[in-house]
Amino acid sequence: MSGVEGPILVWGAGAIGGTVGAYLTRAGLPVTFVDIDSDHVDAINAGGLAIEGPIEQFSVKAPAFTPDMVEGRFGCILLCVKAHHTRGAAEQLRPHLAPGGYVASFQNGLNELEIAEVVGRENTVGAFVNFGADYMSPGVVQYSGRGAVVIGEIDGAVTPRVRALHETMRLFEPNAVLTDNVMGYLWGKLGYGALLFATALTNASICEALDAREPRALFRRVAGEATAVAGKLGIQPLGFNGYDPAAFAPGASDAAADASFDAMVAHNAKSAKTHSGIWRDLAVRKRKTEADAQLGPIVTFGRQVGVAAPATAGVIAMIHEIEDGRRPLAWDNLAELATSLPPA
Repeated sequence: MSGVEGPILVWGAGAIGGTVGAYLTRAGLPVTFVDIDSDHVDAINAGGLAIEGPIEQFSVKAPAFTPDMVEGRFGCILLCVKAHHTRGAAEQLRPHLAPGGYVASFQNGLNELEIAEVVGRENTVGAFVNFGADYMSPGVVQYSGRGAVVIGEIDGAVTPRVRALHETMRLFEPNAVLTDNVMGYLWGKLGYGALLFATALTNASICEALDAREPRALFRRVAGEATAVAGKLGIQPLGFNGYDPAAFAPGASDAAADASFDAMVAHNAKSAKTHSGIWRDLAVRKRKTEADAQLGPIVTFGRQVGVAAPATAGVIAMIHEIEDGRRPLAWDNLAELATSLPPA
């Protein structure tokens, strides 16, 4: 099976889109970047897009545009913006989607559902990514650590187009997975993402927070809510890179949870990305996070299926307080959240 044919549009040239797009460009594929940051676009056009970090260092030349300047239609569009910008970006890119083409969500969250509302379910492909990367400065992205890359149709079919996209993604991540259960991976990432949001309530690194014993009961409850909601929806959440959703399900043993915590710490210890992108948004870039877009569905779907998610809702509320400058990043936030929750 050959890979994607024709030009590829990467909408969002930050951490995820910049890294994937740079690798595909280096492999000889015709990639065009779109980004709302005009300084980033100008830097890419002037000197190329540089990938830094411990894995590889290289630079590629590829055309880059702001959304109002891009022209043409593309059969494959990789949507790589923050989750809370999904609908706006999908509306902007829709005129650039070729007939019979598709948009693949290289994001965190259940964004495929929102993309499908804009471009049509038949024109939407699912993807799951868990590699470490950060936007550093205009024209520069750091690729910090390898992680899972998964491709699949949102209805579970294994079609020629997802086979082709999977082959293309192997140019970036040789161990990329083709799945008939991409929604399982996405729900698994919701649980893991909820853990990362909880660690971002502190100034600790991912490894420091997940390795600490005191907050593990809270962390188990946070991740367990996503697992429980997925189960009620009839979705089997899948694990990756040390995260085992079953270890956080109601009734799971302490040993299973501790084994997953230890495995996640071991995986993250291999990455130069010490803190989550959530923490970076709060502490470095001083901007809104994806809390509502990523974690909100856990609470919303939970209400629909009768599964309460107070720990997730509490994390969201605290994240907003930090965004608004009303709460500092501190270990005490975890203890405060734990004591505020109703009995499990």
